[in-house]
Amino acid sequence: MTDLIHSTTSAKRTERSATASMTYAIFLAAGLAFLVIAPAFFYPIFLMKLLCFALFACAFNLLLGYTGLLSFGHATFFGGAAYFTAHAVKEWGLTPELGILLGVAGAVVLGLVMGFVAIRRQGIYFAMITLALSQMFYFFCLQAEFTRGEDGIQSVPRGHLFGLIDLSQPTNMYYFVLAVFVIGLLIIWRFINSPFGMILKSIRENEARATSLGYSVARYKLGAFVMSAALAGLAGGVKALVFQFATLTDVTWQMSGEVILMTLLGGIGTLIGPIFGAGLVVTLQNYLATSDFPVTIITGVVFMVCVLLFRRGIIGEFYASRLGRKLGFEHRR
Repeated sequence: MTDLIHSTTSAKRTERSATASMTYAIFLAAGLAFLVIAPAFFYPIFLMKLLCFALFACAFNLLLGYTGLLSFGHATFFGGAAYFTAHAVKEWGLTPELGILLGVAGAVVLGLVMGFVAIRRQGIYFAMITLALSQMFYFFCLQAEFTRGEDGIQSVPRGHLFGLIDLSQPTNMYYFVLAVFVIGLLIIWRFINSPFGMILKSIRENEARATSLGYSVARYKLGAFVMSAALAGLAGGVKALVFQFATLTDVTWQMSGEVILMTLLGGIGTLIGPIFGAGLVVTLQNYLATSDFPVTIITGVVFMVCVLLFRRGIIGEFYASRLGRKLGFEHRR
């Protein structure tokens, strides 16, 4: 009888897992199809900004949602990579793909340094250390010669991708950004569904138990921190080419707060949540920018409503709802 119960339970779990995978595939295919045809209906620059910040939020969620580490310094990697890419492309004449790779490499180095110092602490102490180091990098960018101070690096050429595709054409640039976004999303999906990702989730749930099982928690945390920094740098490097400039705005603590807001609005610990949150915030900023009402107040009101009504975030609450469970989604925090 017990074996029959276990067999039935296992079959139901397998069925839910298959349903969830199918539903994910349908949602992602529909989303990708929409993004492919989106330039026909929306301004390409707006769409590219949305994709850059969506990738940035997904990178941050990799650290917060799947490792349980709240960083207030992710603007360092986003803005730092933007500066490195912009300088390499404009001053050194590198092609856009090499400039972006250089920006990612710079973000990895910054992530190694910041992560090595920060992971020695937990909770609010970890967050404050990342904030302090991020502010140090901000003042470095303010004083450094290659960043051009408050003027920033402007008139960054987009160049030709692989020497063939002219990225000065908005359509070409959009599909390049879309390709980078999809690749980044696939990397995150593979990362969180790998054995490494499973260990990160166990660290998030019970760090003491993970340590008792013999895992080097500090190394896994550092690995997650560096991976998150690299993907944030990828988003920052692409953003520098999209807008053709890199400024101090990209490395301020407000930028770190903005990506936290995007992730919380969508739902931490979900793959789609940060994308939805980034889309909501960027859309509000874009369509309310010309209004007399401050965008920050609207964003704050939306955040308060979501905190009061959707504690898991909008997508997180959907996963936890009856409809989400019926479709096979499970949201664990």
